[in-house]
Amino acid sequence: MSSFFDRFVTHHIKIGHLTIIYPSGRRATFGDRTGEPITLRIKDAVTLWSLMLNPELAFGEAFMDGTLVVEEGNIYAFLELVFTNTSVNSLTGPARFLRGLTGLRKRFHQYNPVDRAKDNVAHHYDLDGSLYRLFLDSDSQYSCAYFEEADSSLEEAQLAKKRHLAAKLLIEPGQKVLDIGSGWGGLGLYLAEMTGAEVTGVTLSREQFAISNQRAQARNLAAHARFHLKDYRHLEEQFDRIVSVGMFEHVGVGHYDEFFSKARSLLKPDGVMVLHSIGVSDGPSHTNPWVHKYIFPGGYIPALSEVVPVIERQGLVVCDIEILRLHYAETLKAWRDRFMARREEAVGLYDERFARMWEFYLASSESAFRHQGMMVFQIQLAREQTAVPLRRDYIQEAEHRLHEMEASAVAQSSRAAE
Repeated sequence: MSSFFDRFVTHHIKIGHLTIIYPSGRRATFGDRTGEPITLRIKDAVTLWSLMLNPELAFGEAFMDGTLVVEEGNIYAFLELVFTNTSVNSLTGPARFLRGLTGLRKRFHQYNPVDRAKDNVAHHYDLDGSLYRLFLDSDSQYSCAYFEEADSSLEEAQLAKKRHLAAKLLIEPGQKVLDIGSGWGGLGLYLAEMTGAEVTGVTLSREQFAISNQRAQARNLAAHARFHLKDYRHLEEQFDRIVSVGMFEHVGVGHYDEFFSKARSLLKPDGVMVLHSIGVSDGPSHTNPWVHKYIFPGGYIPALSEVVPVIERQGLVVCDIEILRLHYAETLKAWRDRFMARREEAVGLYDERFARMWEFYLASSESAFRHQGMMVFQIQLAREQTAVPLRRDYIQEAEHRLHEMEASAVAQSSRAAE
């Protein structure tokens, strides 16, 4: 059986230096022997069959279960080698067939009515909050940061992301802002404090709902930033500004019309919306089956070609699109480094298998953003094309003003603490 696996690996791994130790003890080496050597041990025949038949699911499961062990190198280095060698077009045989079936199941997996959406969100976001504190920044920003400089810290880059979004929203004091998928409240609190907006945040995570309101109370912002445990589809009032960061990936391709139709109805005629989402740059794809099963059930990463036609159908105007290419790769690298530095704490919170799952999730995500055509898009939308200035200069100007306000707020806080 291992000889069949040899042929499978030889077909896919052309560059790099990969050695596999089979259950029998036999060793085989693949690639052109360039780069750092990576050695995997496959412990049993069942795992070997699984890896041949459904590698997208089985590699992650085998790493979690300890039946696939990285003996030289690490899981990130292995995944980077795989992702730089493979693409959809290179898959053959059972792997291509099973990926095709996964694509056909896309609509079923992404059917997200309200009740199912709550369950999907709880699967990932209602984990012990201590887990996220192991690797996120101090504001618990669980989305792509914005690296203004190559050497920006994670803290600086996450603050820059909030500033960048606020600049695109063109918020005036007292305006009503809706944050769809408000996370742990960091962006909503920033907008309330820095722009004087009246912020409403909605989330389906009980954990995030509780923490967001606690944070608002602690920062004396509860009168201006309110967070609700509610599906955006149940809102009726209108808002001057709408922002959604990292939530659209959970909507599901079959619900895009519903999402943008509802967004249009919630946005005032002269309103502005900014949608921040992970995307793929090489056309519609499918959700990786391991990610679907263990990390984000119901999730889907869209191509712009799937999103823009729906926006047009729902009568919204695209005012600006920005593509953030490697910003998320750098964000994930920072998260992975932080997680690995405190990995034993994750084991203590859950167990070793969970820690390996999270390690695989962060490593595979980072490598996908570097080598598999994943990116982040920010789409600025309006109901009227006159809602935003004609030139993009206003974004940089607003960022400069916000930066000065942040510095002033820090200075005031320091003086108060003295």
